[in-house]
Amino acid sequence: MKNKTSFLPQEGEARPSRCPDNSAFKQQKLPAWKPQLTIATVLSSFFLTGVFCLSVGVCLILSANSVREIQIDYSDKCSDCSKLRENSSNWNKECHCSVNFTLKEDILGDVFMYYGLQNFYQNHRRYVISRSDGQLLGRNVNIQKSYCAPFNTYRNGTPMAPCGAIANSIFNDTIDLFYNLNSSVMQVPLLKTGNSWWTDKNVKFRNPKSHNLSSAFAGTERPPYWHKPVYLLDEEDERNSGYVNDDFIIWMRVSAFATFRNLYRRVRRIRQFADGLPAGNYTFRISYNFPVSKFKGRKHVILSTVVWSGGSNPFLGIAYVVSGTAATLTGFVITAIHLKLRKKKTYSQK
Repeated sequence: MKNKTSFLPQEGEARPSRCPDNSAFKQQKLPAWKPQLTIATVLSSFFLTGVFCLSVGVCLILSANSVREIQIDYSDKCSDCSKLRENSSNWNKECHCSVNFTLKEDILGDVFMYYGLQNFYQNHRRYVISRSDGQLLGRNVNIQKSYCAPFNTYRNGTPMAPCGAIANSIFNDTIDLFYNLNSSVMQVPLLKTGNSWWTDKNVKFRNPKSHNLSSAFAGTERPPYWHKPVYLLDEEDERNSGYVNDDFIIWMRVSAFATFRNLYRRVRRIRQFADGLPAGNYTFRISYNFPVSKFKGRKHVILSTVVWSGGSNPFLGIAYVVSGTAATLTGFVITAIHLKLRKKKTYSQK
């Protein structure tokens, strides 16, 4: 065995160099741009940033304010149905209510119908993860190993389709819109497809492969709070039924806040509604199924247009205005400090 001292350099031997190679990269001699910050460049940066943010913010706020929107809270107006739904034993009893309202001016352009919920917390961790993405992709998965419990199987072992707390609590009110023209009542045509994201409809949600939907979901049962199985969500259009149903897909995209709205329908622009919704008297006819009284919630139905910047949410515009104001004020503060220091320097030189 060699002596440990034999590994050390002996007298007269050259020690290996630990210096990096003499290259431009390793010696940090590459060409570099080193900006020289002067008071002119700093102030111009702050003021230009402020002007840009203020301009964009004002445009966004004006755009959001140009959105035409009407919001109706029907929680109290359907109080009889709400009391009926407080008792879970009445789940199979139908209850309908009507809400009248008037449009004083035409709502031109594309009109979107939303349902809104208040005080409904979808952001609870156990609620958010209570789903099976594999099942929603149409795969044959063991939902016992998912996070769907306790909404995964019934006591006899029959799996739920779809499983999980999100799917079980789906918003299932049915809302129709009617136009009261003189003495006649006309139903406003509404589009129930094309409302979800393309990636959700075509990538994240798929039905099990089979020759028909009912056989695809054979051996499964609907969730406890559902009135019908998943393959009957849209009995008129099989392409919009099952896991690829637009209403179901939109509900499965949970909200981060307790008060939120989801797209429900779009007004089909034909006949009297080719330009939008004309002014006049309207009626919402609601099949009341979704209870909110137990968690002190509220339900709304919203009719709204959209603009290039989105809906009637002014948050982004306000954020730009605040940022622009802060940058402009910072520029003025730096200018004042610079002038004060320059004045002191001039005074001391005298």
